[in-house]
Amino acid sequence: MKLGKFEIFPVRDGTFRLDGGAMFGVVPRVLWEQCCRPDDKNRIPLSLTCLLIRAHGKNILVDTGLGGKEDATFRDRFAVDRTPALPESLQRLGLSVDDIDLVINTHLHFDHAGGNSTQEKGDVRPAFRKARYVVQRGEYEDALRPNERTKASYRMENVAVGELAGRWELLEGDAELLPGISVMVTGGHTRHHQCVKVESDGQVALFLGDLIPTVSHLPLPYIMGYDLYPLDTLEQKRQLLQRACEERWLLVFEHDPKVQTGYVKRDVEGKYFLEEVKG
Repeated sequence: MKLGKFEIFPVRDGTFRLDGGAMFGVVPRVLWEQCCRPDDKNRIPLSLTCLLIRAHGKNILVDTGLGGKEDATFRDRFAVDRTPALPESLQRLGLSVDDIDLVINTHLHFDHAGGNSTQEKGDVRPAFRKARYVVQRGEYEDALRPNERTKASYRMENVAVGELAGRWELLEGDAELLPGISVMVTGGHTRHHQCVKVESDGQVALFLGDLIPTVSHLPLPYIMGYDLYPLDTLEQKRQLLQRACEERWLLVFEHDPKVQTGYVKRDVEGKYFLEEVKG
């Protein structure tokens, strides 16, 4: 998809499943199951959609999916299906992992940073050997020192093992990484969660990460039970959706199994809905 002078491509690392109740927090199942039908283990399907940005002669990748390091027990628990895996998705665009110049992580949970590294003959190495990696300093530090609630979401091999530990550029708040490519700290899901904004010739796209993981999470109170700071999520959603609606931002969803991009609009009752963009 053209975005001004840039190009953006949603690229997938397959799919997985998470508990539907956890994905919708305090929203009752009788409501969320109308849009997200769970399986017999109460899990709903989710995409692992990353974003490739071509700008300024560089290939920029936002988030890296699950990766291929997890064992069979993990893959069964989360119904992982890496078809296609991220490297294959890149190959379809004529790229290899060595063509990626910059990796931006919205945050460092295993389903967003699992593809940061790869395992070769027992050694963990950066998956994108020529790229620098970018994340908020606070997120990096929280991943290194998880607590009892967060430790299941962070994997050291995705953050600071071997060569990967020396690849990071740690940010302190909102920042422009390249002209037109910036990050916006939202908090909410984690303390230092960030979205990625792409802007060229008056057009704007926003990669939402886990602030609004699926189209079904557009209603303001539809907030994940996984969010550490749900009231921060609420306020950020309120502000962001209003701005995205007024300024016609293209929203890119990381976990929606059916919809990747669209423009948010508001109906006569003030409720948000999405005008999907296909192709």
